[in-house]
Amino acid sequence: MTLLIEKPGPLASVQDLGRHGHRQLGICPGGALDTLALSLANRLVGNATGAAGLELTLGGSVLRFETDTRIALVGDDFGATLDGQPLWPCWSVPVAAGQTLRLASANASSIHAGGGKAGLRSWLAVAGGIDVTPVLGSRSTDLKAGFGGHEGRALRKGDRLPLGASALTEAQRARRAFGVRGPEWEPDAAADGVIALRVLPGPEFEQFTVASRDQLWRERWRITPQSNRMGSRLASASGTELRRKRATDMLSSGVIPGTIQVPPSGQPIILMGDAQTTGGYPRIGVVIRADLWKLAQAPLNGSLRLVPVDAAGALEAWAAQQRYVAQVAHGLAAAGWPTPA
Repeated sequence: MTLLIEKPGPLASVQDLGRHGHRQLGICPGGALDTLALSLANRLVGNATGAAGLELTLGGSVLRFETDTRIALVGDDFGATLDGQPLWPCWSVPVAAGQTLRLASANASSIHAGGGKAGLRSWLAVAGGIDVTPVLGSRSTDLKAGFGGHEGRALRKGDRLPLGASALTEAQRARRAFGVRGPEWEPDAAADGVIALRVLPGPEFEQFTVASRDQLWRERWRITPQSNRMGSRLASASGTELRRKRATDMLSSGVIPGTIQVPPSGQPIILMGDAQTTGGYPRIGVVIRADLWKLAQAPLNGSLRLVPVDAAGALEAWAAQQRYVAQVAHGLAAAGWPTPA
């Protein structure tokens, strides 16, 4: 039971929910940059939420299924088709051996921020999961260190990925396509197409000038093309540079995905899943966990607005996201769909 990569696209890799518990060794958690999307896709094909899937970046992918199975694609659809028929995000679809999934390459007309649609990454789940060998408890690809996933690297043309045993019965696998409501961009996606990310003040927030702290919230920030799985590099339309009151050296400190570091350039970087585990740049803020999925899908050159939030607001946002996940799981279970842990 295999999946053939006929064309991987710019950056496709095997990812699960991450390699946790090894930060003291300098090993980043990695995993899918949008864990919500991968978890939802896995639920739709009867997998455990932590099963490995594919993270597809900027579309341009062609995948052929060499066995009967079931798939779900969550994130941007990039005009996805299965043997020429549209495949909508957040739908669970039966697949016959020999069928081909195609994702069009990203372009200015197909990727934009807000309005419930972004345009940088999609996550594909296949019934049974991608059954590569786990490394340190995870099947995720660590692209920096070169281990995990499929041979520790991004996927290439001709790669064949093994599929695990599915929890679906034959009747469930062949069940007609169905979908669920995807996660809401509103009310945080502004009407002007700017994605709002809620941010907690960071440990060094007070070290920045009053003007810089005000600009952090007031500016419209652009995600530059220098962004990757390690971090989203931002630039402001007005050329704003965030400055500390005193430019003193700092000891390296722990950082996590969502940490907003400010290097000497004054242009902030929001750390992502493949970022280092420690850093020496001041941490002006931290994007809350409930909003990291939006950043993972936000397109290059897309616009962000950083919105201050307190700890209570961050916890409520996370609770709201977990209620959404629970509602999806409850609905699937009520429809007789397997819901592994």
